[in-house]
Amino acid sequence: MQRTIRNLITALIPTAALALMGCQDYVNYLKARNELNNGVRAFAAANYVGAVDAFDKAIQLDAELLDARSYRAYCYMMQVIPGGESEENMRVAEMALEGFEDVLARDANNELALSSIASLHFNTKDFESAREAYRKVVTSYPNNKEAYYTVGVINWTQSYQPRLEVRASLGMQPEDPGPIKDDEARADLAETNGPLIEEGLDALNKAIALDPDYGDAMAYVNLLYRERADLSESTEAYEQDIASADEWAMKSLEASKRKAEEGIQEAF
Repeated sequence: MQRTIRNLITALIPTAALALMGCQDYVNYLKARNELNNGVRAFAAANYVGAVDAFDKAIQLDAELLDARSYRAYCYMMQVIPGGESEENMRVAEMALEGFEDVLARDANNELALSSIASLHFNTKDFESAREAYRKVVTSYPNNKEAYYTVGVINWTQSYQPRLEVRASLGMQPEDPGPIKDDEARADLAETNGPLIEEGLDALNKAIALDPDYGDAMAYVNLLYRERADLSESTEAYEQDIASADEWAMKSLEASKRKAEEGIQEAF
């Protein structure tokens, strides 16, 4: 009888230990979510240092709490100055990138992480990485109009300055009509800028298809047509692209006007 009782007690010890562990896990679960809430409140108050501290505590209590990891990365992202090139700014941007990469390692198609990584690359002027990151966004989320739009912005940014430099080397002023007058220089520029322009136009058209009143996207269609015009092999082709650019510039103004009028109506 005594042996039976000892055997029963021995058998129950692991079960009791598991039950105790489960109870502790539940306590940590509650504590983690409390720290998550503390972090969210600090984040809302723009107290990013305090928020990061709270999110760190939440992760220590529950390593699988993905919201805490996402918020922590976003805290770093909010401290990044777009275009800033200081060592501190780049350090904070890298911490944000590492945070979002950590989120993606646990949730490969997390839209916030994908979009934030792309935005961080864009804001730190790493345009090659940004374009690749935005391509990943639209692969997983083809209805993300901002991702298509930003690809268009990046491609215009990368094509604009080289074109001005070629013009300047040939003695052409920015306001001088095109196309670029030197055949060899124009062909060389078309080799690098041409694919950027076509990809940018395609991306912007997809953004506009998702939002027919996307005035900002229309404005960049206008700008990319002007880039393409300068690469034309004839005056006729140049004038056609300039005419298309003018049409898109007008569409952009009309779309902006419509949205402004809608905003006024909603206010009343």
